[in-house]
Amino acid sequence: MASSLGARVVQPLRQAIAQQVVAIFNDRTRGESPVVRRPDGMFGPRSVIWRVHGDVTSMLVGGIAALMLQMLHPAVLAGVWDHSRFREDLNGRLRRTARFIALTTYGGAEEAEAAIARVRRIHDHVGGTLPDGTPYRANDPRLLAWVHVTEATSFLQAWVRYAEPAMSGRDRDRYFAEIARVGVALGADPVPVNRAEAARLIAEMRPELRVDARTREVAQILLERPALTTLAEPLQALTVEAGLDLLPAWARRMHGVPPTLGRPLVQAGTLGVARTLRWAFG
Repeated sequence: MASSLGARVVQPLRQAIAQQVVAIFNDRTRGESPVVRRPDGMFGPRSVIWRVHGDVTSMLVGGIAALMLQMLHPAVLAGVWDHSRFREDLNGRLRRTARFIALTTYGGAEEAEAAIARVRRIHDHVGGTLPDGTPYRANDPRLLAWVHVTEATSFLQAWVRYAEPAMSGRDRDRYFAEIARVGVALGADPVPVNRAEAARLIAEMRPELRVDARTREVAQILLERPALTTLAEPLQALTVEAGLDLLPAWARRMHGVPPTLGRPLVQAGTLGVARTLRWAFG
């Protein structure tokens, strides 16, 4: 009797948590529903990328870190500044990015190909001039490489920290080799296929990075954006702190982020959230 009563109480709680998290990533007003995992896509159930991209908490944390790194490149930042409604619809933009990742990771081959083609068409029409007069194009292979390597590095680091600390070096390199397929398909070049190549690319591009008033404004909007659901408020606050904590020290200094004195508390809290969400999704 007690076991049955407990199940009747626990199951609705799990469903409520899962439904609110699903609402973060899927816009019901647009008829969106979670992407169905299919084995006939770019990867498959035995791939490392399925493992890494399947954890809500580490993807949220890695996503914050990736965006904070990406905006340090003035040409990447200019594409957002000049050609998006990030001030009015940042959450919508983040949802679309999350859906692209889900489709290319878990969708069928035709879904992944359509998502990549759609992004490439958008990039072909995005371009302009930096404040110093330098022209830029969103389909520049080197800019795409910066976006790609920061995402791959951040997602993997968050996964290792909050889900699989003992992940083997072989699997970490396999992750870069797998996600490289998406980067190549988008037109990025060069595309790292292991940890060493990723670290070299980031080091090579660091001299191109800058911080100015526009960088600070976009970062503030990202970090202080309103949450989409009631559950998302504490989740978002914690994953923002964890994302900043994930940044390399040089990037924290560029953004003016002070040392994280409460790092153990941030990591412990994020681990607790991660366990709760994994429990909710079974």
